[in-house]
Amino acid sequence: MPGINWLVSESYLQMMKATITAGAVLLVALTVRSYTSPLPSRSQKDSDASTLFEKNCSTCHSKDGQAKTFKAKFNHARNLTDSEWQASVSDERLFNSISNGRGHMPAWGKKLTESEINSLVAYVRQLKK
Repeated sequence: MPGINWLVSESYLQMMKATITAGAVLLVALTVRSYTSPLPSRSQKDSDASTLFEKNCSTCHSKDGQAKTFKAKFNHARNLTDSEWQASVSDERLFNSISNGRGHMPAWGKKLTESEINSLVAYVRQLKK
């Protein structure tokens, strides 16, 4: 039955063409997306973290991180610019403190995304003097 082999081969070829076409369309779509939706630039991330810090953290830690506000002194807020403290604390601990709170500091884990908390950790590291 030579006709059956030809039908199977033609069917196989059609399936392969459809698969290749679908793969090409997916590749083009991903390429276009990567050009139209780039990751935020470093300055944009820094700006976002600065805004987050000012909105959520500066009341206690002050805008410069030195904790010189009345509320900071009342709550014994940490001076985030202290180089000795910066050297003694890990990024993981900073992340956990922001997420879960610590002492008088409120937990931000339900209000901020993991990405936002990571950006705050990086921002706090930049405050080191």
